[in-house]
Amino acid sequence: MSDLPVSLAFAAFSAVAVVAGIRVFRTDSMVRAAFYLLASFAAVGAIMVLLGAEFLGMVLILMMAGEMLVMAIVMVMYMMNPAGLNPMVMVHQHRTAIAAGAVAFLALAGVGLAGGVPQRPVTNPGAATGDLGRELLGNSMLVFQTAGVTLLGTMVGAIAIAAPRGRFGDADADSQEPALQPDEEPEA
Repeated sequence: MSDLPVSLAFAAFSAVAVVAGIRVFRTDSMVRAAFYLLASFAAVGAIMVLLGAEFLGMVLILMMAGEMLVMAIVMVMYMMNPAGLNPMVMVHQHRTAIAAGAVAFLALAGVGLAGGVPQRPVTNPGAATGDLGRELLGNSMLVFQTAGVTLLGTMVGAIAIAAPRGRFGDADADSQEPALQPDEEPEA
C-alpha cells in the first residue's frame, strides 16, 4: 500500500479520535458521551489496523462497541437524565481536569514523536497472531473462543425469539400475514 493513502487515513482517524474524545466531555448526555467514546476508541482501533496490529485493532473495536452499547443501555434504564434533556455537567474540577488532560496529551505526544518505531516486518503474520493469542489468553483460549460463539448464538437467538412474529412466524395465522416461505417473494 502506498504511503500517502495510509498517511491520510492515519491523519483522518487521529482527528476523529481526538475530536470524539473532546466531545465526550463537552456533551451534556451520558448516552452521547458513551457513543463519542465509542467513536474515539473505534478510530484508535482503526489506527492500530493501519499500523499492522490488525488483531489488536479489531479486538479493541469489538470490545469497545459491546462495552459502550451495554453502558448506554444501562444508563437509559437507570439514570435520571439519560437523554440529556436537562443540562448536566460531565466534568468535575474543571481546571484540574484541563491541566491533567493537557499534561497527559503532551507527554504521550512527546513519547510518540521522540520514540523510534522499529522496522522489523513479521515474516509469518499468522504465527505472530497465534503467539499473541496464546500470550494474552494462555490456556484459556478455547474457553474464550467457546464463550464468543456461545454469546453470538445467544444474541442471534434472542433477536429471533424477540421478533414480533417469532422464528417461524405467528402461530395464530388469522392475526397476521403468514410468514414467507424460502421460495416466495414479497409482494410490492
